[in-house]
Amino acid sequence: VQLQAFGGGLVQPGGSLRLSCAASGRTSSRYVMGWFRQAPGKEREFVAAISWSHSSTYYADSVKGRFTISRDNAKNTVYLQMNSLKPEDTAVYYCAAGRFPAQVLISYDYWGQGTQVTVSS
Repeated sequence: VQLQAFGGGLVQPGGSLRLSCAASGRTSSRYVMGWFRQAPGKEREFVAAISWSHSSTYYADSVKGRFTISRDNAKNTVYLQMNSLKPEDTAVYYCAAGRFPAQVLISYDYWGQGTQVTVSS
């Protein structure tokens, strides 16, 4: 499975961005798709995940109510809509494909290259 994430950029606090993750190769309806992020000097952390075939969603407490994960099975693409962005959301965002439990980094076998999100005025 190959994953390509894009859509990052520079946005002011309170603004919005939508990240996309396109999957190709041996895509499977059994994969959980997740988003993680890593800020400078910090460990990679879970952001959100979605069950590819059942639309169950999972969120980190820090983004709940602000971020929304969704997927388009026909396009093999997962999205992360990020609203009300804060400076502490600044990080490189990675998409990943794996299995349950969805919030655990080691559950994921395939990773995209990451896209930078910077929230600053």
